[in-house]
Amino acid sequence: MGQYMSESGFVEIESGAGAPQGSIIWLHGLGADGHDFEPIVPELQLPPSLRLRFVFPHAPVRPVTLNGGMAMRAWYDIFSLDRNGPADEAGIRASAALLEQWIVREQERGIPPGKIVVAGFSQGGAIALHAGLRAQQQLAGILALSTYLPLHEAFADEAVASDLPIFMAHGTLDPVLPMALGRDSADFLLAGGYNVEWHDYPMAHSVCAEEIRDIRAWLLSVYSPE
Repeated sequence: MGQYMSESGFVEIESGAGAPQGSIIWLHGLGADGHDFEPIVPELQLPPSLRLRFVFPHAPVRPVTLNGGMAMRAWYDIFSLDRNGPADEAGIRASAALLEQWIVREQERGIPPGKIVVAGFSQGGAIALHAGLRAQQQLAGILALSTYLPLHEAFADEAVASDLPIFMAHGTLDPVLPMALGRDSADFLLAGGYNVEWHDYPMAHSVCAEEIRDIRAWLLSVYSPE
């Protein structure tokens, strides 16, 4: 594994040898931080020839209504677990704007949009889907784990038509975000002509070894030589 850096706002790891040829901006879930998915980089066992920069931002600290107003790292507030309940639209859009700034930062560091993947787990995956599908320049792909597409009512008016690859995965035993939420989002995107690769695994709200292997294969296809 290559260089490692941790700063107040993010964790950064470079894999492979030499200057990065692509970037993966990976957003964590509710109550975690950028270190949460740091261990996944060596577990992916990517070839040294694939030089990637993994950027794991920390979400802002904010009160979360569902948790009694307790302040924690969160990309947006959660009012309830009711799939038809109100959403924190302002928070979602604010964090999507933050992700867009991270995308611009990678471009300024020499990575073209077509070599940038936005990824996330749970809340982070929701932001990755929301922002990635609205990006004005086509990205390399979206990696959305144990999550769903937020604000789908506004999707048709705001999304940019694109054939970018989308990897969506969910646990069949997820007690936090039932798999139906993720599957419904995947079906919604598939019906709209989006290039979604769906996976499900017999797990809870987590990540498993089989999923990591499938993510590896997907990343290798996304970053395969043209």
